[in-house]
Amino acid sequence: MNITPTAIPDVLLIAPKVFDDERGFFFESFNHAKFEAAIGRQVKFVQDNHSKSAKNVLRGLHYQIQQTQGKLVRVVQGEVFDVTVDIRKSSPTFGRWVGEVLSADNNKQLWVPEGFAHGFLVLSDAAEFLYKTTDYYAPEFECSIIWNDSDIAIKWPLDVEPTLSVKDQQAKTLATAEQFV
Repeated sequence: MNITPTAIPDVLLIAPKVFDDERGFFFESFNHAKFEAAIGRQVKFVQDNHSKSAKNVLRGLHYQIQQTQGKLVRVVQGEVFDVTVDIRKSSPTFGRWVGEVLSADNNKQLWVPEGFAHGFLVLSDAAEFLYKTTDYYAPEFECSIIWNDSDIAIKWPLDVEPTLSVKDQQAKTLATAEQFV
C-alpha cells in the first residue's frame, strides 16, 4: 500500500499494491492496522455506503456538523473526480480543496477526515462509489456547500451543467454554511 499526502496533508491518497495476471487481479482494499498507522490515530468505521450514479452527476459537497464523519472512499466501477474541502476555520488550509481521479482501473482510495466537505463528479457513463464512515449518517446534522462556490473555486472537469439533487441545488456557500472550529 502506497500512501501519499495531498496538497492538504490530512487528506491522504491510498494506492494498493495490485497483483494481476491473465486470470484477473487481487489487492488488499483495507487493512485496519496499516490504515491507522498511516493516519496516526485510531479509527473505528461503523457504516459502509454504496452509491451508483450516471455520467455528470455531481454529489456534494456534503458533511455532518455533528456526528462528524471521516470517510474512506473508492470507486469499484467507472471513474469520478473526487473533491475534499477543508472547512475547519482554525486550519491553515481552511477553504482549500483537493481533487483526485478515483476509478475502478486505478484502485485509488481517498481518506477524507472529519472536518471536511466531500463530493464527487461522475466522469464515466456510470460509477459505483463505496465509502466507509467513522460515524453514522444523521440527516438532522447534514450540511451542504454549493458545488460552484466562487470562494472555493473548484476546477471541476465539466463541459456541461452537472446533474444535481434538489438538496445540492439548495446548498449554501462556504461563507454562509456551518463550519468547524
